[in-house]
Amino acid sequence: MKIFYTTCLLLLSLSFRASATIWKVGKQQNIYSIQQAIDMSKNGDTILVDAGIYFGKNITVNKSIVLKGINHPRLDGEKKYEIISVKANYVIVDGFKLQHSGSSGMDDLAAIKIYNSRDVVIRNNILDDNFFGIYTQYGTNCTIANNQIHAAGNAELQNGNGIHCWKSDSMRIIANKVSGHRDGIYFEFVTNSIIWRNISENNIRYGLHFMFSHNNAYISNIFSHNGAGVAVMYTHGMKMYNNIFEESWGDAAFGLLMKDISDSYIRGNRFIRNTSGIYMEGSSRIVMEKNIFQNNGWAIKMQGSCDDNTVLYNNFSGNTFDISTNSELVLNLFNNNYWDKYEGYDLNRDGKGDVPYRPVSLYSMIIDKNPATAILFRSMIVTLMDKSEKVFPSMIPVDLQDKFPHMKPFPL
Repeated sequence: MKIFYTTCLLLLSLSFRASATIWKVGKQQNIYSIQQAIDMSKNGDTILVDAGIYFGKNITVNKSIVLKGINHPRLDGEKKYEIISVKANYVIVDGFKLQHSGSSGMDDLAAIKIYNSRDVVIRNNILDDNFFGIYTQYGTNCTIANNQIHAAGNAELQNGNGIHCWKSDSMRIIANKVSGHRDGIYFEFVTNSIIWRNISENNIRYGLHFMFSHNNAYISNIFSHNGAGVAVMYTHGMKMYNNIFEESWGDAAFGLLMKDISDSYIRGNRFIRNTSGIYMEGSSRIVMEKNIFQNNGWAIKMQGSCDDNTVLYNNFSGNTFDISTNSELVLNLFNNNYWDKYEGYDLNRDGKGDVPYRPVSLYSMIIDKNPATAILFRSMIVTLMDKSEKVFPSMIPVDLQDKFPHMKPFPL
């Protein structure tokens, strides 16, 4: 019986493919309008669009078709319209240059917008000077891959986000390059999805921003030179592997902000040259291991509202301050990390220091409360104050210590 059903499905599939039509659009073709070709097509058809420039109020894809550009034909929204609206399942949009979409504070106009659809693929497109780049609402199992998305706005209100997903599930955001938008990638109420091998740089606000988005994985992305790197809020089940967070500088900038995050895992990431590598507030049960914190102002700022977090097997080097907190109560575990500021010894040569390391300096606590004291940085009085405080702690959290600091950095 199973073989019978399989054979029937195969025959139906072959019949469907055999009846599919390829439509050609262009100046040298019988059809000049992309929308006309869509209206004439049926589910399963392919529309090939020749190189050239195409204008139109809005292209609406309401059938399960492949819409493919040859040599990146340009679709121009004339600064007035949404360019492509996808309103069907199993649609592929491949190989176009989309430019000059309209902008609106009410309608979130985009170069490509997916409405309540599943199994849509948006790939190999170039998006330039659009309000929102690729926007998905109520999308399921959609793929956004290998797109180049750029805008040139100078203020948050002038730009939407490069890739924007809202109330979606099982999304795949892969190998896109996003720059110049408000947020490079934005998730809200998005679950069970993956963001993999993207480059998000020089965006106005965040390289990546997500809220209320649970059980997602963020792997091997680069977030560089954004207003503030990555902001994650009100989320659980986050997994971050092998990402780079770099060059986010400013009074309130950070590589990674975690606000009210729980039950998450951060491993193999690099936090390089940020005001704060990680800033944590109200976050619990997060494991941070085998990460690199290098040349940041603060490697980790962990507020007193954080508890039951574990920091182990990380490398801390070249940071102005390693750990900062605003609480004397220690509810988190720091162990088996490498700290380049550690001045202890290893008599039994097991690779671990024989005395604990206290990564919070008195001066870091003072400068947090009185920023003007930064003028004393690297002065003799600050050095003496920090060393005496570590010998006889009176203000820094006594229990915030790494009991087994490693003598050499891990080969991460």
